[in-house]
Amino acid sequence: MGKIGMKSDKKIKQFQVTIDPNLPLFIISVVSEMVDIPIWTLRKLDEMGIVQPERKGKKVRCYSKVQIERLVYVHYLMEEKGVNISGIKIILELEERKEEKSGSIS
Repeated sequence: MGKIGMKSDKKIKQFQVTIDPNLPLFIISVVSEMVDIPIWTLRKLDEMGIVQPERKGKKVRCYSKVQIERLVYVHYLMEEKGVNISGIKIILELEERKEEKSGSIS
């Protein structure tokens, strides 16, 4: 009788996809679930210029992996440190200035 299947000693190559972390792929409802921030808060963060997703059409907001990582930090500041949205904007602006200064020194 013949054998069905493949030998277990053969290695199977893994399928890997590389995605640009700046590519806006995630819609607002998915991001809201991922970072545990309500949709209305994400809209307010967009309005205040803290994290501005790309628009697809007139209404659909799409976020990149980089923006999601920033939202994780925003969530930490809101929930763990008790910082309001205006305070978060100031903190992020100060951090960006600090990074710009340290980058120009090198």
